Amino acid sequence: MIQKPSFTIVVPIYGVEKYIRQCADTVLGQTYDRIQFVFVNDGTKDNSMSVLDELIQEKYQHLKSSIQIINKENQGLPAARRSGVEVATGDYILHVDSDDWVELDMVERIAQKASETDADLICFKVFKEEKNRTRVRGDRKYTNDQKDIFLRDLMTHKAYGYTVNKCAKRKLYTDHKVHFARFGMFEDVFMMTQLVDYAQSYAHIDAPFYHYRRTNNESFTRQKRPMKRLYASRNMLDLYLAFQEDLPTSPIRHTSGRIFYHAAWCSIIYKLGLFQEYPMMLDLIRKTPVGRKNLLPLWQQLFVKFCVGINLIR
Repeated sequence: MIQKPSFTIVVPIYGVEKYIRQCADTVLGQTYDRIQFVFVNDGTKDNSMSVLDELIQEKYQHLKSSIQIINKENQGLPAARRSGVEVATGDYILHVDSDDWVELDMVERIAQKASETDADLICFKVFKEEKNRTRVRGDRKYTNDQKDIFLRDLMTHKAYGYTVNKCAKRKLYTDHKVHFARFGMFEDVFMMTQLVDYAQSYAHIDAPFYHYRRTNNESFTRQKRPMKRLYASRNMLDLYLAFQEDLPTSPIRHTSGRIFYHAAWCSIIYKLGLFQEYPMMLDLIRKTPVGRKNLLPLWQQLFVKFCVGINLIR
């Protein structure tokens, strides 16, 4: 049991000149004192880093020994998160996206729950900040014996796959081989599928701490639907490939059918060419019978089977 746990907050930065001051001000202004702040400059081309430097000089010089800034070439959000995790020293790791902001007592409240429960994974609610309203959203209270349900719900969007509303013990990253996605779309589900599976205990805080901005039209998630489907499918097929040799005990043991059936569906509908990019997908669909365990509507599975049968694949 950790009486006063330490935390690392990882903040990737790219193209957020308009938002970084508010984000960093709420991150650095936390009421809790045992925090390592890691800002990852993902090769941003705007003035985001200058704004951050000015804020630190103006208000947070006393925290300089706890602030680490990593400068790297642009490789995307998942790679930036990985860079932050690699230098993390806290007992727990939190991720904050640089166009969002957080409540000033977020870490203090999470630390209290961590001290009470010693949970591997702590979930909390988020404020979804939309143009004309704010909504509060959060996951159900999953228990330790509901891990399989949690994993299935992540894949079927019944659970929030957000990385930013979950605080994980650093040992989940260091004691296991955690894979990071190649692309930004669905990268949070890619990550959380692994961490949820590796966690042996969960805790839930019935309060929102994180403000998730839905009005940034330049964010990765604002891309057009075919591109979103392409990047998401690539990420999840990569996750399948990472664990295919040990499926019975892997984080995707209950959701592998969903991964390649859904990717096949998207490839056919949006002409994404995933069958050519991932040749194993054709054989997997031929071998896997249609069924509810694949977590996709039966009519979609049948349609995919039909297209594969008549070689109408794209």
